[in-house]
Amino acid sequence: MDVFHVTDQQGKKLSDSKTIDYIEKALGPKGHITDVLKAWPGKRVGVHSVGDHTAIELIGRDRPGLLSEISAVLANLHFNVVAAEVWTHNRRIACVVYVNDNSTCQPVDDPNRLSTMEEQLKNILRGCEDDEKVGRTSFSMGFTHVDRRLHQMLFADRDYEGDGLANEVDHYPPCFQPKITIERCEEKGYSVVSVRCKDRAKLMFDIVCTLTDMQYVVFHATISSDGPYASQEYFIRHMDGCTLDTEGEKERVIKCIDAAIRRRVSEVSNYHEIQDLRLELCAKDRVGLLSEVTRILRENGLSVTRAGVTTIGEQAMNVFYVRDSSGNPVDIKTIEALRKEIGHTTMFNVKKVPTSSKAPETKGWGKTSFFFGNLLERFLA
Repeated sequence: MDVFHVTDQQGKKLSDSKTIDYIEKALGPKGHITDVLKAWPGKRVGVHSVGDHTAIELIGRDRPGLLSEISAVLANLHFNVVAAEVWTHNRRIACVVYVNDNSTCQPVDDPNRLSTMEEQLKNILRGCEDDEKVGRTSFSMGFTHVDRRLHQMLFADRDYEGDGLANEVDHYPPCFQPKITIERCEEKGYSVVSVRCKDRAKLMFDIVCTLTDMQYVVFHATISSDGPYASQEYFIRHMDGCTLDTEGEKERVIKCIDAAIRRRVSEVSNYHEIQDLRLELCAKDRVGLLSEVTRILRENGLSVTRAGVTTIGEQAMNVFYVRDSSGNPVDIKTIEALRKEIGHTTMFNVKKVPTSSKAPETKGWGKTSFFFGNLLERFLA
């Protein structure tokens, strides 16, 4: 029997009943749409929890301005983006986008229109490459939790083996580098996966999803934290009952868990000195809003490393984690330019300003600054 002592993101222990409630909600509906789908829009694939929509999955090679180009295609074809989740890792991008018709607010079921959209999106994902595997799109109607679906997409895309990893800047200080080992427990016949890394929300979720998608069964686990560090051990076997006996198997599992941990690095504070800048925007929803905002980010030399988009009522709320296209910290001049260009029509807030940038002057800033509080923290937690 597994025993968990669960805390919220502020470290406060949750009651047993609330813990059970959270776990049941995270595991998803048992053939029905639960209240969590109505309260947390955009968090599940293919479930009509944000009104009627068509869910689209995209995966391909990441490059500066790609999200802006995707958004522009959808806007030009009169699709309204109701919600979206975007992850990037190792120069790959995975997106789950929820759209509907901009005039009827209904899902799009015209096969010709969908075929046109798919072909245009494939062309953008393909870019200058001729290889068909560079980019893929599909229409999703499953019931998978969107975060798990993004893990599955990147895992299937083999982002853990990508050739871009060696060329990317490693944002982890040596003390926070994930340390993953696999040993054999002879007495019980398990393989023991040990993970020690920077503690954060959803760390166990990411690791367990990855092990499950790799066809391993977790029989026991020990989870603990010590200050900023997390220590986790998983006692596993393959679904056929076998343990990890070859060095090749062990190496693959270590790579996949390491990738699962790093995919959320952009949202974790204190991981690295050059933090991604978090932009929170709120505006009245309209067709083309996402395209406009991502265009402005691109024109200011910013790359989106992770994004979350949702719509509640008539309000669109977007969160972008961005960095300079060259990998340098975002300077204060760029922040000021964004504020002037976006802030006139959108409530705009900046968080995690890099340490190399000076704090913006308050003059003129407070008029457009907006803090969403727990709402957006819950949306991207």
